[in-house]
Amino acid sequence: MTRFGYEKLQAELNHLKTVERPEIVKAIEEAVALGDLKENAEYHAAKERQGQIDDRLGELAEMLGNAQLVDPSTLEHSRVSFGSTVVLCDMETDEEMTYTIVGGCESNPELGLISFASPLAKQLLGKEEGDELKAKLPGGTKEFEVIEVKYQEIIFECHD
Repeated sequence: MTRFGYEKLQAELNHLKTVERPEIVKAIEEAVALGDLKENAEYHAAKERQGQIDDRLGELAEMLGNAQLVDPSTLEHSRVSFGSTVVLCDMETDEEMTYTIVGGCESNPELGLISFASPLAKQLLGKEEGDELKAKLPGGTKEFEVIEVKYQEIIFECHD
C-alpha cells in the first residue's frame, strides 16, 4: 500500500482505540448499572458494538503489521504495475476509461482507484501500451485496448 493507505488505516486504528472503544466501555458500564442484563437492550447493543470494534481492531493490526509500503513514483511504469494509471478503450463501445492501481484499502472506484486484487487490475498487471485483452469480469467478458500506461500523482480523496 502507499503511505496514504497506511496512514489512513493507522488513523482509523487510533480513533477506535482512543475514542470509540472507551465510549463503548462506558456505555456498557452504564447499561450494567441499570440492572437485569437479560432484557437490557442498551447492554446487548453495546456488547455487540464492542465485539465489532474489537474485530476491526484485530483486522487493522494485522493489515498494518503485514503492510508493505510502496512509493509508486519510484516504480517503472512502462508496464502496468502498482500505482500505474492506465487509460483503456472498451473495444465494443469505443469508450475510454482511466484507472489507477492501488492497495485494497485505498480503492475508490468512483475516483478511478481500483485494488490491485480486483479482477480487472489482476488482468491488467504487466500489460503495456497497445496491448489488447479480453478481461473476464463479474459482469461478463469485455475487450479492452491499453491506450496509455503512466505514473501520475494519485488523488485519493475528492475535495469538493
